[in-house]
Amino acid sequence: MSETVRNYVTEPVSAGPDRGGQTRPRSSWGRAAAPFRAFARLTIVRVATRRLLLAIPLLFVVSILTEILVSLIPGNPGYVLLGSTATPSQVAALDQRLGLTLPLYEQYWHWLRSALTGNLGTSFYTGQPVLQAIQSSIWVTISLMVGTLVISLTAGVALGVISAVRGGVLARFLDAFALLGFALPGFWIGAELIRIFAVKLRLFPAVGYVSFGQSPAQWLHSLFLPVVALAFGGIAFFAKQTREAMLDALGSEYITMARASGVSARAIVWRHALKNCLVRVVTVLGIEAVFLISGTVIIEFVFGLPGLGSLAATAAGNHDIIMMQGVVVVYTLMVVAINLIVDVAYSLLDPRVGVK
Repeated sequence: MSETVRNYVTEPVSAGPDRGGQTRPRSSWGRAAAPFRAFARLTIVRVATRRLLLAIPLLFVVSILTEILVSLIPGNPGYVLLGSTATPSQVAALDQRLGLTLPLYEQYWHWLRSALTGNLGTSFYTGQPVLQAIQSSIWVTISLMVGTLVISLTAGVALGVISAVRGGVLARFLDAFALLGFALPGFWIGAELIRIFAVKLRLFPAVGYVSFGQSPAQWLHSLFLPVVALAFGGIAFFAKQTREAMLDALGSEYITMARASGVSARAIVWRHALKNCLVRVVTVLGIEAVFLISGTVIIEFVFGLPGLGSLAATAAGNHDIIMMQGVVVVYTLMVVAINLIVDVAYSLLDPRVGVK
């Protein structure tokens, strides 16, 4: 090491007095890295602001499309509420009382004015405030999504890394497993899990949900099969992408130089190569999280879970426009939040990603 480099690395720089009143040394590397840390913080703020601003027109577009599409569903809320024996005059009177006789743009304007004040309206069918119904259902969906992502991420990344390092039979097994994970639908996997583990072995409940506040153990018990049904494809997705990223990283020049420098194989794999794969892993995490928003709808129906998916399906069947709009807006906010988290993670891993 040259004298200039040695001085730059080791020379203490005054950073002000410490608790004892003496001058506290600070590495020159810390002073040199300070602009990069400030740039990273600025990038994160810029990315978050841009995402939040783009979310505003997106929410308007989604809510308008929901209003139009739900209004096109065959059926009439009046017949759903009053029953098939209701007379046309009774249905017409109910429609007028609910405001369904107004033009579609006026219905949307009344809903929008109320939504901007934090009131998403009241369900036509149950009379329950939409926000209250969403608050009681959203934690079921979030628990299902978080559990699925944790299992898919940990198992998929571990399987992908090991198969990339060892290859051979394990790599061929991963290819076959990924093919099955992509091909088999989640509702079929869920039905088979119910048939084997709930009906035959009686190890888990077939349907139903127990909240965490009632019993943490029963909460895990009721979510195990739905999470496994959703995580099957996610594990295959993470494992396949991680293996490809690891193979690219292990074949790069800096890994070859690390091996030549005597760095241990464990450190090369888990400290250097895997770190280089984090951007792709974050990408897969964002894609899988968005996919789960739609995937949970079917799984909640199969396992009888009272989540947002079940709430949306019931509202669509009852032609409950107000409830559907509230649920779709929440789903849109979840997608925006996921994309925001992914973009911030990109900026933390590499600040240049957020520069546009």
